[in-house]
Amino acid sequence: MIPPSDFTKRVMAAGDPGLREIGVGPWNEEHPSEPKPTDSRYDQQLLDEGDQRNVMDRYRYWTVEAIKKDLDDKGRYGFEVAVENWTHDFNIGSIVRTANAFTANAVHIIGPRKWNRKGALMTELYQHVYHHASIEEFVENITKQADEAGTPRPRIIALDIVPGAVPIETYDFPENCIMIFGAEGPGLTTKALELVDDVVYISQTGSVRSLNAGAAAAVAMHTWIMQHGRIG
Repeated sequence: MIPPSDFTKRVMAAGDPGLREIGVGPWNEEHPSEPKPTDSRYDQQLLDEGDQRNVMDRYRYWTVEAIKKDLDDKGRYGFEVAVENWTHDFNIGSIVRTANAFTANAVHIIGPRKWNRKGALMTELYQHVYHHASIEEFVENITKQADEAGTPRPRIIALDIVPGAVPIETYDFPENCIMIFGAEGPGLTTKALELVDDVVYISQTGSVRSLNAGAAAAVAMHTWIMQHGRIG
């Protein structure tokens, strides 16, 4: 059995033994027999004060720039995520966080530049996030980028419950695609639905019309991972 840390002892003394300690303390406390790292991947302030960020253990004490570069170097997945930002939906932050968890190649915010970052929990720092003023500009930009690179334009897949949509359970996601999500409640705009290549919905059996946008995005991204991801 691992002996409780000082933090855990304090939590238990406060009467809440259900909380777990997240993160690590200063390097010298965690690794008393090892010299403090000096290479540029490490953040000297985190080494001195500890690292309680929501990052994988392999990235403890690393700078934001080093983590983002490592994700790029290892190779992000071939899918991207887009979300229409017309209602300043709090789910946008959750979608960005999930995109980071599944190593999406990029996130596109369509509409007003200001968006609710609370649910992202700072994960936007490790993600490539792009802004487009309108859905038309978004399609134009990704088409132009593909043309300049000499590659096929990513297939744009809407996630929404509308007539003509196909169930996600039977849909084969292309490796090179962008999943686009709408605002909580109204879903995607009519113009967005006109410009996408496919429309997919998540089958449900309950009484509500739809999942919340953050949950729908997580299901869709994980479905792509199940079809194309590096498992294990």
